[in-house]
Parts: sequence; structure tokens; C-alpha cells
Amino acid sequence: MSTKELLENEIEVAAMPTIPGLRFRHFQGESDYPLMVAVLEGSREADEREWISSVEETAVDYAHLTNCDPYADMIFAEVDGDVVGYGRCWWYNMVDGSIAYYFFAHLLPEWRSTGIRLAMVHHLKDRLRQIAADHPADKVKRFVNWSMQAETHWTNLLLAEGHQVVRYGLEMVRPNWDNIPDCPLPDGLEIRCGSDAESRQIWEAAREAFRDHWGMSEWSEESFAGWSEYPTYQPHLWQIAWAGDEVAGGVLNFIDEKENKDNGRLRGYTDPIFVRRPWRKQGVAKALIARSFQVLKEVGMTEAALGVDAENLSGALHLYRKMGFEEVKRGMTFHKQL
Repeated sequence: MSTKELLENEIEVAAMPTIPGLRFRHFQGESDYPLMVAVLEGSREADEREWISSVEETAVDYAHLTNCDPYADMIFAEVDGDVVGYGRCWWYNMVDGSIAYYFFAHLLPEWRSTGIRLAMVHHLKDRLRQIAADHPADKVKRFVNWSMQAETHWTNLLLAEGHQVVRYGLEMVRPNWDNIPDCPLPDGLEIRCGSDAESRQIWEAAREAFRDHWGMSEWSEESFAGWSEYPTYQPHLWQIAWAGDEVAGGVLNFIDEKENKDNGRLRGYTDPIFVRRPWRKQGVAKALIARSFQVLKEVGMTEAALGVDAENLSGALHLYRKMGFEEVKRGMTFHKQL
């Protein structure tokens, strides 16, 4: 179906909820970005979500999608012409050789008891099954989703659909700068901040390091292309460990000004953190995190935060606790076989 036809046609959804004025439609381009942001912001309090969405960042996201055609792979729910929810699906080749099929369906809280969200989910799953039919039959194929514990409606919907929790992730905060440890680097390494000129090398080093982590997808060129367009791309805050002209590891620190303003705080993120194999178990991550604390303190931040896989085999969770981080939120990864 052509883009023109997609724009002109509504989406027929099986088991359509009986709601006066309800219709489902396709993505209509950039004019939908403010409507998408309005749904996210209208859901933020109910879902206890702290990050702030914006039209500008949405535009960056949708300019660099991987394995997703928004004109074919999105669904919008309207009631009397007003967008009340939307969803999208896409897929990734995973490092372990499987294929992961992702989807989300955002819906304003006042419409969550109507069946609209479930109808969007069923449409997106059907679309992913169509896509999966063209992928190699011998691949392991599964739906993969994410939910924070506060997102009870989304969590309960996934559970009711037969999706199972397979992993937990933690959001952690170091609430102050008390007792920042002195953690020297191993001999032969030095720490420098990042730069645009070195960003590709740093990105490649992080990509290599994260291939060892659970549930990792293959990083796409689109993700690198869009990286520098986000306001949280702040190389001057990065702390990179160099072994001569090789990247040994790094902490890609950033500050989200919008989030800080909205939540009335001064938080910096020491995230993501990576160390390449030859330099692991030598105190590199510890030294980089300690230096990151000093850098964030120097620019006026009063706390640090990061996310971590609760079952990370590298011992990251134990290290972060030793460095003063405390768990504040928990999220869940869901799997279901296609």
C-alpha cells in the first residue's frame, strides 16, 4: 500500500471497542509529533514517569528509526477527532542471533478502561507477525516489552496477554556527594573528556563492550547518526579512559535540563558505563565513576543517577551500591514467543 493510500485510509481493528466517535488511523507525518507528545505528557503523572518528552526529540527519534516504517507500523486512536493514544512496532536483530519484535501502546489514563489500548496492541502484534513471516524460519522470534512498576495498566495488560517477566532493571540514585572515593586508574591509562572528533571511536568501543550484556540488540548506523542530535549528547561531560590511542572504557555523563527543571532538582546521569574486555576487573569503571561525580559536582549538580540490569553478570550492581547508589525504581522486561 502506498503512503498516500495509508494516509487516506482508516485502520480496521478487530474487536473494535464500542465508543462513539472512536476511529483508528495511520501516522500522518510531522503534524502528529505534538499530538504524540501530548499523550505522553498527559500520561506522565499516572505512570510516575520523570523524563520529559518534546516535539524536538520526537523528531530526532523518528528521523532515525531502525526497522520501522511509521506509516505502516504505527496506529493512532482518535475520539471525536482528538488523539487519545498511539502505538508503534519495530524489530531488531539481537546479538544472540534471535529476533526481537517490540511494540508499545500509549493511552491517556482516562481512556484506559475502554479496551482501546488492547485493540492497539492486537493490531501491532498482528503487524509484527506479518513482518516476522518474511524473516528466516530458523530464528528464535519473540515479542519483547518493557514496563516500569508504576505502569500498572501496561504491566497488567502484558501479563494478561501471556507475556512473562524475564528480567528486572533498576533505576539508582546517589543522593549527594558525601565521601566521594579516591579511585586511581590502573597504570597506563588516562582519563579525558570526550569530543565530537572522537565520538565515533567512543561509540564503537561502547558497542563492542555492550555486546557482552544480556538482551542486547545489534547497534545500527541510524542510532549513531541520531546520537549527536539529542540535547543529552554532551561530550564535554564524558569521562573516557584511554590506553594510548585505544578507548578502554567510559562514562557518558549527561544532564537533562528539562527533567531537572520539571522535577526541581540538580541531577546528572553517569550513564551509560562501559569497559572493554582487556581492561575489566582492574578498577577502571570505579575510577571513571568517581571522576564523573567530581565533574557533575563541579557543574552544580547535587546528585547522580543511572540504570542497571539487576542480574548483570559483571557485578555492576554491587559496584554501584559501593559507590553510593541506591535503588529508587524498578522496571521489568517481558518476553513472549511469537
